[in-house]
Amino acid sequence: MIDLHYWPTPNGHKITLFLEEAGLPYRIVPVDISKGAQFEPDFLAISPNNRMPAIVDHAPEDGGAPQSVFESGAILLYLADKTGRFIPADARGRVTVTEWLMWQVGGLGPMLGQNHHFNRYAPEKIPYAIDRYVRETSRLYGVLDKRLEGRPFIAGDYSIADMACYPWIVPHEVQGQTLADFPNLHRWFDAIAARPATVAAYAKGAAVSENQEADDEARRILFGQGTR
Repeated sequence: MIDLHYWPTPNGHKITLFLEEAGLPYRIVPVDISKGAQFEPDFLAISPNNRMPAIVDHAPEDGGAPQSVFESGAILLYLADKTGRFIPADARGRVTVTEWLMWQVGGLGPMLGQNHHFNRYAPEKIPYAIDRYVRETSRLYGVLDKRLEGRPFIAGDYSIADMACYPWIVPHEVQGQTLADFPNLHRWFDAIAARPATVAAYAKGAAVSENQEADDEARRILFGQGTR
């Protein structure tokens, strides 16, 4: 059994996508980031960066004590290695999947996250910041669209690279993007959206955060963090 400390954000969805595809038994432990649950001592013990998702694997491959893992990219790699699925066995294929996974965690996620922040959550609209991140989002969409030309998925077969990227493309409209402008990306997006595991993963996410709305206090908790 795997405990998934989770909230239905793009990074959270990455992990439910994998767990549903692999059919691994798991239990969702909600981490309501709008209420500050990410700062609770028990959660910080497994995720010191006060960010979800994080997992605790109660049946690690070495048969030892439960293994905790934080950071969504690290979790995907851990689960892929644990199951032997969604990452190639050959060295070159693994490099390709890892490259695109790192592209997502180092570029696509952070840049689109800033797009979301300045478009939706910032207390004042800053045109320069909005334009900056909408343009960067478009550039990154273009990189992914070019990569998908002639390929069904990012590394050929469906992999953790696709699971990492897809949730960040789901809110494309609020990011100021039109999928029709990126035909390869559009095809890829529709193919993943139709997968039964994707449908199941997003249904579980909707159940966790049902009727949740971001208010001023939630914004303070989410975006007002400093060293202390």
